[in-house]
Amino acid sequence: MKMLSTEVRNLIDKLYNLRGEDSVILTKMNNERQEAIETQERTKSEKEVLLSEIEKLTNDESLLAEQGNKLMNVLGSINRNDFAIVLDRLNINFNPEELNEKVSGLLPGTMEKIISENKVATEKLANVEAEMTNALTKIEELGIRKDEVLSNQAKLNEYFELALNGNINITRDAITNLLEKFDFNENEQREAAKVLMFPEDALYEYDASLKSGEKVSGRTITEVLAEAKGSVVEETLIEEPSAELTDIFEKVIEENTFETKKEEVVENVVEEHKETEKEKLINVLKSVGIDADTFTVKAFTKLMENYNEETLKQNVELLNNKGIDLDIIKENYELLYDKELKEKVEKLMGIGKEPKDICLMPGVLVKYDLNGLNNTINVLQISGLDPKKVPLMAY
Repeated sequence: MKMLSTEVRNLIDKLYNLRGEDSVILTKMNNERQEAIETQERTKSEKEVLLSEIEKLTNDESLLAEQGNKLMNVLGSINRNDFAIVLDRLNINFNPEELNEKVSGLLPGTMEKIISENKVATEKLANVEAEMTNALTKIEELGIRKDEVLSNQAKLNEYFELALNGNINITRDAITNLLEKFDFNENEQREAAKVLMFPEDALYEYDASLKSGEKVSGRTITEVLAEAKGSVVEETLIEEPSAELTDIFEKVIEENTFETKKEEVVENVVEEHKETEKEKLINVLKSVGIDADTFTVKAFTKLMENYNEETLKQNVELLNNKGIDLDIIKENYELLYDKELKEKVEKLMGIGKEPKDICLMPGVLVKYDLNGLNNTINVLQISGLDPKKVPLMAY
């Protein structure tokens, strides 16, 4: 068996990790979900304590005002002289006038303190309820995201099975688009696509070594063929290639050369098509008042991948009609191809959000699909909160 390079092995290690239950992405999501559940339980207990405290303070405020006024009225109606003998003989220090002054002096400050404590407790309750709502939303969001990750994982495993069985017929763009969802950078996407599209170069060796527990210790088949083409073969591998083996190598090299040229032609056609689509997108953006230079290379590439002229024009017209500044597009370019944008904007405005609210937090429109947004608003309402009063930052 041959030794794979460290870079290739690390890349395939990462791919294989993403295929299983111990995937770093699933592990992270499970940890986040557990933290959200713990936060939900903690805030639930804190809410109960605060509600009890607020109820007590509210009752104390009401009773203190009622009993304080009643006491001052009673003390104001008492004349000490009417009870002078009994008070003196019993040596009781009771002066209703002084006591009345003391009550009237202390009562306002004490009332103010209780009101202040009640206000603080109410503010804490609002923060706790917001934290609880965020935790509930997080749990729901992670559930949706996990379904998506599992779907992507199933697709990745499908690609691996096809590759390992020598039946891979998936385009490079399909592979790179899938790997992008696993947070692979562009270079990793290209290299991983090669691993799957040409499994004989590394994937077969890795999978075999994984199953047998052996370590690979050599070069890739591509390197061997390259050496065969130059008639340079190490003596440790083959001392003197036979005529039959040489013919096989030359035939394989010839076929690979043809395939390489064919791939280059296809790539050239694809690149020409992309340039045409690029110009078309630039012109459409210009027609709706958006400068293509507004976007980063990555953002523009995503726009091209998801480009739909009708959707783009409709979404820009929607934002203009609703009074939402098009500047939000720069950091939230996904809105240009969001087919649910109209419904999501109307949902937010339907609960009382203003265009300025959306301009301040446009990321909410990107963060949620229509179903997720509806769920979040429902959770707020179930929790007794008014979605209109809850800032979009907390959504």
